[in-house]
Order: sequence, then structure tokens, then C-alpha cells
Amino acid sequence: MTETDWKNLPFGYRPTDYNVRSYYRNGKWSELEITSSEHIRIHMAATCLHYGQESFEGMKAYMGKDDRIRIFRWLDNSRRMGKSATGIMMAVVPDELFHSAIVKAVLLNKKFIPPYGTGASLYIRPLLIGTGAQVGVKPAGEFLFMVFVTPVGPYFKEGFSPVDMMIWRSSDRAAPLGTGNIKVGGNYAASLLSLETGHDKGFASVIYLDSKEKKYIDECGPANFFGIKNNTYITPESQSILPSITNKSLMTLSSSMGMKVECRPVPVSELTTFEETGACGTAAVISPIRKIVDPDTGITYEYCKDGNPGPVSAKLYNKLTAIQYGDEKDTFGWVEIIG
Repeated sequence: MTETDWKNLPFGYRPTDYNVRSYYRNGKWSELEITSSEHIRIHMAATCLHYGQESFEGMKAYMGKDDRIRIFRWLDNSRRMGKSATGIMMAVVPDELFHSAIVKAVLLNKKFIPPYGTGASLYIRPLLIGTGAQVGVKPAGEFLFMVFVTPVGPYFKEGFSPVDMMIWRSSDRAAPLGTGNIKVGGNYAASLLSLETGHDKGFASVIYLDSKEKKYIDECGPANFFGIKNNTYITPESQSILPSITNKSLMTLSSSMGMKVECRPVPVSELTTFEETGACGTAAVISPIRKIVDPDTGITYEYCKDGNPGPVSAKLYNKLTAIQYGDEKDTFGWVEIIG
């Protein structure tokens, strides 16, 4: 790994040395197993393959200037995975097992954590799948929980630089009372056609609208949306949005910086009033939006007119990443040092 160009690392999979696994059988979870295999032996009738019993999380480990390793809000990820598991009838991974697995996976692969100052981090992927064989539509009786890690750069190749997005109305990522508010694989499969279409048209991502009226903003592809105006941080409230832990953190930071915070329906028409807009999530942290194109109306909403991220987005980004890397004191209890 000494030849790795850490500063130009893409957001993609790179092999590391180990991953960890636990199996749910006969009503209980096994002890963690360590393996160097990148493959899973799975029954051809496993429910994850046929009926979508699959959930995952996305987290990061950060190397600080003090050469200590930090993880961010792991308990929130564990609880969100528990909610996802309950939503599609999978065994819930106990918080203690979740924590042990992510810590072990990170420390076993310590040499793959990008150095401080490179802008890169170690991505952590907890994965929960139904492995029990079923032909009828019913929950599995056996499950696999595993954690693997891989070093990554920014999710969008532009990094913390303004990106362009387009509004998408041709299909829905998720529906109210569906699975949009939990982190399951089917939500992402439903987004692939729209995202690839957007990429082909030169956009970093697409913006989904509510599936009922196509009037309100839901999400920015795999990330949450936010807008800034009048010293207020505004983000959509919707039953089909995945609650982003990064977005929750930004709302807390905004409040601590003296801003108002509003989580409410955000109509497309309000885009004309925002001073800044952005997408946020674990992978991207914050991606400031330069312009939003609405191909159905011909309207383009423009921000970042000087080519730089807006001042509020920059302040939030710098504050959050400083906490994650240990450059600034964590007064919220979000960070755990694990090595």
C-alpha cells in the first residue's frame, strides 16, 4: 500500500486483508469469525437472492493527525440497521456485536487506513443478508452479518466542489409507507436506471421528487438534500427518505452555530429562494450543488455562481470533518477512538 496515491483515491472497492462474519442460526448469533476470503458460500435458494432480504450500512474510520483511529456515530448506524432488519423480517444484530465487528474489521486492516491530510478514509460496510433457503415468500431462518472495509476517496469525483444535478420524474426510488426510510438493497436497485441516465447526461446525481404528487423534493440519489436561506438549514421531511446520520449531524451543527433548522416538506418551487443547496451523506459528506436542471420545465436553478461552495456549506463541512478527524473537540459525543 506504500505506492497508493491516497490523494487521488476513487470511491470504489479495493481489496484489504480481512473481513469478519457472524452467523445467525437456531435463534442466536455466533462468535465473530475472521477470514481473508472475499467470497461468500451461499445456498441458491437464499432469501437475499430471491426476496431481497438484505440490508447494509455505510460508515468511515478516520486517521487523525495524532495517528489515532476514530469512528463516527457507530451506534446510530447499528440502530438504523436494526430498524432495517425489523422492516424486512431479519434477525437484528445486537449493538455489542455490531460494534465488535466494525472495530475488529478496522483494526485488522489498519495499514489500509489512508493517512491524515489526504482527504481519504477507510469505508466500513456492515452487511446483513438472509441466507436461509426458501422457495415460498417468507423470511429466512438463518442470516449472515459481515463487515468489510476498503479505502476510499470522495464519493463524487469533484470532492468538496460544486456539482450539477437534474430533477427526475420518470420513476420513483421509493414510495410512502414503503422501504424508503430503511437502508435495504432494493431501494438502490430502483435508483440505478435514473442515476445512470443522469450520469450519461453529465450530472453527478439526480433529485427524486415525492412519488404521490411530484411536487416535493425527496432525496439526491444516494444522499439527503438540504437548502440554506435566511440563516436557516432546511431539509425535506418525507416517509420515503432514509434518515442520514450525516444530515442529522449537520442539523445539530447548524443549530449550535446559531442557525434555525427546519425539517419539513420542501416544494420544488422553493429552489428559487435558496442561497445554497447541497447533498449530504456518509460517502460524500457534503456535495454543494452548482445547478439543478429541471428538464421537464426547462428551468435551471443556479447556485455557487463564483464556482466555489457556499459559505455556510463550507463552514458545516469543515466543522464536521474536523470533528471526524480529531482536529476539533467533539462536544457531542459522536466520535470513538479505537486505536
